[in-house]
Amino acid sequence: MPADARNVSRIVRDDMELEARFEYAADKLKVGYRLRNTGKTPLMVFDRGNRHAVLTRKLVQGEIAAPLLSEDGGDITLSHRALPLPDPVPIIPPTPLAARVEPGAVLDGEFGFAIPSQVPPERVRWCLGVIPFANDFRPVKAEPDAREVWIGSLKHGGRQQLLCTPWFDVATAAFEA
Repeated sequence: MPADARNVSRIVRDDMELEARFEYAADKLKVGYRLRNTGKTPLMVFDRGNRHAVLTRKLVQGEIAAPLLSEDGGDITLSHRALPLPDPVPIIPPTPLAARVEPGAVLDGEFGFAIPSQVPPERVRWCLGVIPFANDFRPVKAEPDAREVWIGSLKHGGRQQLLCTPWFDVATAAFEA
């Protein structure tokens, strides 16, 4: 991804670098991203949805989940993150699934999203939940030919770090400074 493109954003925090590219056309947003682990501890990236979605066959284990959506006026925030335990507690809670990124390694991902509105948003941003590896993660039995996935804890919803892009102005197809 060329770093000088107006539709590319780069976020550097602690032991990680996130680069995201947005392409918006006809009420559809395509996001490509690359997370680099520059630290000494594995990172867990919450872009793989939750166990409930896999068990109910709304998501294939190992694939990137559809992002969560929140709207505020003409602005839309999409996110891949661990959610806290809802109240009331569901029978099958949305236990987060994560991809593991070893020190020095890179995680590449891509997803598309159709904006569910008759009126195009003014601005869009995307947030990615990341947390250092902890002993409460455990690997999920891998599906054949699928990416390794780890199951987390509902406690991670309050502990994760959210890496958010700046706002992307839809009219100019560029990230705000």
